[in-house]
Amino acid sequence: MRHSISALVENRPGVLAKIAALVRARGYNIDSLSVGETDDPTTSRMTFAVIGDDRVLEQVTKHLNRLIDVIKVLDFTGRDYVERQLVLVKVSCLPGQRGQIIELMDIFRGRICDLSPASVTIEVTGDEKKVEALLELLRPYGIKEMARTGIVALLRGDMKDRNGGRAARAKKEEEAPPPPPPPPRGAARPRPPPPPRARRTPSTPRLS
Repeated sequence: MRHSISALVENRPGVLAKIAALVRARGYNIDSLSVGETDDPTTSRMTFAVIGDDRVLEQVTKHLNRLIDVIKVLDFTGRDYVERQLVLVKVSCLPGQRGQIIELMDIFRGRICDLSPASVTIEVTGDEKKVEALLELLRPYGIKEMARTGIVALLRGDMKDRNGGRAARAKKEEEAPPPPPPPPRGAARPRPPPPPRARRTPSTPRLS
């Protein structure tokens, strides 16, 4: 089963590599991954699809929540959300077939990005079912090249569920245990205990 997960993370160098290393070390099957900056420049949103059962999904969410750079993890399973992905496809197209390709673009609300005497490059945005349906119709023409992004998703409805990076960061900081209080000013710092002395073994007396 395919699950979509979104994670708000700190926009710092190395965060993506850290999360990818965690996923790779645990052996989870990642179907797609996309990351980009949110409306808050200090946070980024990672959206990825995981292949597995509910146990795998629970383990992924648990391990992500343990990372310091992860602010909030959201599972879209069983929720009402919007999902999109972008695909660019270069298709073999003779001059007599261009009308059929244009008709397909009108039906799927796609766009022609480039045109050459023997091929056409099209762009389409939609959910996975829409993209797969279009690719199935384009395969008989001959797909030369294809570039496909990972999914991006947001919950429908309440704004605080869709973004809320600052609020989620503040909530995580509140739930974190407070740091120990500093020692009072001028108080003597406790000295570490001295290391244990080595015990001497008595020497054996010589016989005269």
